[in-house]
Amino acid sequence: MEDLARVEHLADLADLLRPAAIRTTATLGVVDHIAAGVTDTEGLARACGTRADVLDSLLRYLVELELLDHDADGGYVLREAAQPLREDHPYTLREALRLDGVTGRSDVALMGLAHTVRTGEPAHVGLFGRGYWDSLNEGAAHAEAIARASSGQLVFDAELILDGYGWSAVHSVVDVGGNSGTILTALLLRHPHLRGTLVDLPNQAQVAAGAIARAGLSDRCEAVSGSFFDPLPAGRDVYLLSAILGDWDDEQAVAILRRCAEAAGGTGKVLLADVNLDVVMRGEQAARMELWLRAMMPTPVRTVDQLKRLGQAAGLRVTREGPVTPVRSLIEFSA
Repeated sequence: MEDLARVEHLADLADLLRPAAIRTTATLGVVDHIAAGVTDTEGLARACGTRADVLDSLLRYLVELELLDHDADGGYVLREAAQPLREDHPYTLREALRLDGVTGRSDVALMGLAHTVRTGEPAHVGLFGRGYWDSLNEGAAHAEAIARASSGQLVFDAELILDGYGWSAVHSVVDVGGNSGTILTALLLRHPHLRGTLVDLPNQAQVAAGAIARAGLSDRCEAVSGSFFDPLPAGRDVYLLSAILGDWDDEQAVAILRRCAEAAGGTGKVLLADVNLDVVMRGEQAARMELWLRAMMPTPVRTVDQLKRLGQAAGLRVTREGPVTPVRSLIEFSA
């Protein structure tokens, strides 16, 4: 009996249906529709755009998971445990768990974890045969997911970029791989004399262009579609790399820095504002967090000295060092 209990326990730990069902529920917005008063299977199928018979299986399984319950009419009502799946919950998990979201697509790649353990490459490469950022730009559909995930919040001590560098002497800045434009818009709002250009892949550039327009910065900022492995807009004062290099191995990181150096020429600067997630990986669930991060990015931990060596390999020299926090550093390079 003890052996059987161990087998059942291990099978439960490895069960993929439970997380798949919860993430499917988040993707379809089932909880939001029930909260809005749609409680019968047929009505929920119409609202979610699904087959009623298969959705009914999902709903009954959610009852087993104690996320839903039956009402007196045979419909479905929410239990308290399901509330964080609501879009309007103060601590909503819906976007994070959506299979068609930015985070959800990344999490699905964890099924390729064996590739990471074997090679050190991100799990996404092992499962899909290409990098995460490339896959997010396969078509315009993912732009909506990127936009939903763009909170506009500065993270990992990104305020260091705004306040820890001498922007008063700078006239133009290129945010290389600037994603949704959160940092560049905050930088230009803080320093009204600056002009900015954001360079990223098509979907990110599209979302960033919207953020720039909403911030009222279209007259001194633009979003350009492009890869930082290709030539960058030349002749600007500063080329900013914020939390970029952790997604790439040393060889690729040097290639990115070389592109920045080429564009900066003899007068521009390369400002590396990279993150070091060592402190994150030493939390209460250290092994879990380390494995999760390594599955997502090849080098979540680089020290300031290691970043300097990457710059030197790209033909750059350190001309200024800014403040360093537990998760972010600020290094200025010149060609």
